[in-house]
Amino acid sequence: MAVIDAGSAPLPGIKPPSWLLALTEGGRAMADYVSLQGASPLLGYAPAGDGHPVMVLPGFLAAGGTTAPIRRFLVSKGYETFCWGLGRNLGPLAIGPEGELLGQRLESIHRKMKRKISLVGWSLGGVMARELAKRYPQYVRQVISLGSPFGGNPRANHAWRIYEGLTGQEINPKAMADAFRQLSKAPAGIPTTAIYSKGDGVVAWQTCVEKRSAMTDNIEVYASHCGLGVNPAVYFAVADRLALPESEWRPFDRNAAMWRRFVYPSSGH
Repeated sequence: MAVIDAGSAPLPGIKPPSWLLALTEGGRAMADYVSLQGASPLLGYAPAGDGHPVMVLPGFLAAGGTTAPIRRFLVSKGYETFCWGLGRNLGPLAIGPEGELLGQRLESIHRKMKRKISLVGWSLGGVMARELAKRYPQYVRQVISLGSPFGGNPRANHAWRIYEGLTGQEINPKAMADAFRQLSKAPAGIPTTAIYSKGDGVVAWQTCVEKRSAMTDNIEVYASHCGLGVNPAVYFAVADRLALPESEWRPFDRNAAMWRRFVYPSSGH
């Protein structure tokens, strides 16, 4: 399983977010967290699930502890949640050159629960979740990515130089065009939802959206990149997706209630 913080062959015109926007990430992430505290009573109305297992994967350089808030929320909705259990996300240094350690983690959860697992991945964790579903489709129920740059220009983010330096893996769009093109393809036959923000200050939002298909969806939220894991609109959308019966997946309906049209700027393709 190739793991690269990137997407398909590079597309002209897609560039990293402005540095001005990137510099606001810290303050906006704090605002996301504060809004989560205020929205806690309202999130009680988010749909509950059927108890199936959910594994949450952290973003690049982050450890499993950063996913604790969303895992606690999902536990409150009746899910059996799992941390990815591989320490800090350093790409192949954490999951193995071919993703074998992450695959072993998925298999162990499936053996324990004897049910298909939904994968929720933040940033690079979402790229990994999509690739994991491609390699082990028999174990995966659905995939939800949060600000994950799997499509477009692989250098349209502010993390690629750090990724290269830490992993020793060069992000070369021309030399690795085929690998990037494969990353942009959603897992076949598995519902896959991309949650993204046009206010993302770390990765270009255009690289975080799924192509149109019968099993893909996109949900836009107002959030910072670093605050996607503590944003109430993200939490509600994730709960809405996970609560769907396994055989009755359908796209997110932002017109189901008037408040959704204010909270979610757009959805679909």
